[in-house]
Amino acid sequence: MKFTFLGTGTSQGVPIIGCDCAVCTSGNKKDNRLRTSLLIESDTTTVVIDTGPDFRQQMLREKVQQLDAVVFTHSHKDHLAGMDDIRAFNYLQQKPMDIYATAFTWEVIKSEFPYVFAANKYPGVPSVNEFVISEKEAFTIGDITLQPILVWHYKMPVLGFRINDFVYITDANKIEELEMNKARGAKHFVLNALRHEKHISHFTLEEAIEQANIIQADNTYFTHISHLLGKHEEVSKGLPSTISLAYDGLKIEI
Repeated sequence: MKFTFLGTGTSQGVPIIGCDCAVCTSGNKKDNRLRTSLLIESDTTTVVIDTGPDFRQQMLREKVQQLDAVVFTHSHKDHLAGMDDIRAFNYLQQKPMDIYATAFTWEVIKSEFPYVFAANKYPGVPSVNEFVISEKEAFTIGDITLQPILVWHYKMPVLGFRINDFVYITDANKIEELEMNKARGAKHFVLNALRHEKHISHFTLEEAIEQANIIQADNTYFTHISHLLGKHEEVSKGLPSTISLAYDGLKIEI
């Protein structure tokens, strides 16, 4: 199974419009971060977690020709805004796209994309199959099984996922012990690390390292990174040997 980081940036991406800081003007490609998203590929199934504003660009970059389903972590715009571009896969595959989200997230999807669910649809709008998930039950797409992990994004519930020995959590600043237990024993642990300064709804770098030390995975990767964290190479030098910053296009095979 292969995991590809389609994007590793925060809600504004990196570089940020109008910013001339050292990170936003860096010549290192690892400092260019599209909005956070993940591609999962098995022998028979391809799944994307979150379709942010850069979804189209990410699909083109990775030359994705088949997509079986989209899974949403939550309903914030930087994780949802690109859903309209699943139209291309509707056309390629001649069928609706399977979409997996919580009931709360589905309410937002339907309010953000009302034309998808209209009684009289305009020709060419996205076509979807609705699947409602919760943090309590694992679900399977093709040959990929996802175990939801409930985390907190300030007061907003967000789903992370465990897929075999790979755990993916983004947009969190609190993980309760019972949910954290679902991540124990994983070999690969992905977690958000926004910046150094305290934030109301995201782990800081220091807080993310603390969470990684609890899980003790063989490899930990930080994602959902702001330009305020610093340059990729400079931050990487100060990290423990088992922890690294993810970057757009990074691929992990298990």
